[in-house]
Amino acid sequence: MIDAHLHLWDLDAFVSGGVRPYSWLGPQHGALFRSFGEDEAGEVLAEAGIRGAVLVQADDTVADTQSMLGVAARHPWVLGVVGWIQLDSPTQAAEHLDAFTAHSVFRGVRHLVHDDPRDDFLDLPPVRESLALVAARGLAFDVPDAFPRHLGATVRLARELPELTVVLDHLGKPPLADATAMEAWSSDLRELGRLPNTVAKLSGLHLPDVEYSADSLRPPFEEALEAFGPDRLMIGSDWPVSTLGAPYGRTLDVLLELVSSLSVPEQDAVLEATAIRAYGLPVTPIPQD
Repeated sequence: MIDAHLHLWDLDAFVSGGVRPYSWLGPQHGALFRSFGEDEAGEVLAEAGIRGAVLVQADDTVADTQSMLGVAARHPWVLGVVGWIQLDSPTQAAEHLDAFTAHSVFRGVRHLVHDDPRDDFLDLPPVRESLALVAARGLAFDVPDAFPRHLGATVRLARELPELTVVLDHLGKPPLADATAMEAWSSDLRELGRLPNTVAKLSGLHLPDVEYSADSLRPPFEEALEAFGPDRLMIGSDWPVSTLGAPYGRTLDVLLELVSSLSVPEQDAVLEATAIRAYGLPVTPIPQD
């Protein structure tokens, strides 16, 4: 397996203008409010027998991306980095891309749209211009926590910029505890899945007021499977955010139980091949036994 969604952060590593990094993270997050570093992550992956991981940004800063690239230079288990660039400034975005793509491990871009106050962020002309630059570099674009504010905009983005690979993180955060909201989520998900330049991650599924189990998650899993097919689904832990809901091993076990209903070639796709293709990772899939 390739873990296509892993985070790292060091709360003491850098301060910009007196502002602490990862401002979204605070004491209210309990055990998550500490640093999670490369050595701990490597141990967790090795214990679970994971082949490698894609590091994904957790802060809308250049420093966070530079930190991940530094980790990648030290650890071969880092197969790719999804970092941040200044999407609402095409000039800055181009400069960031020039710097980051000097590292072959830089394979995608993400912005914390769910924390951005602009509901129309993905529709902004400067953002679209920057994402065209991302597409021209052969990089993917991850969209986190898209539902409810940004899933419809993600559909528009993927439709209007077909050369861009759009990755829906965490299945857009399905609102399982709200039947009415689930209908809207399902409709948007199916519409997104009709676009061939889109893929989705089975990740970040420790959802509010829902037991984390294969039985509870089977409905959104089956929706995603119908919308995207196994060739456009990938698996990820969302560690260490996932530790608020379950240890790494339990998070992985539930995802693997869901995927076990698929044929062996389909499992190969979800566990490795989709991530390799979507991000252009420098490895080849290993067939399941």
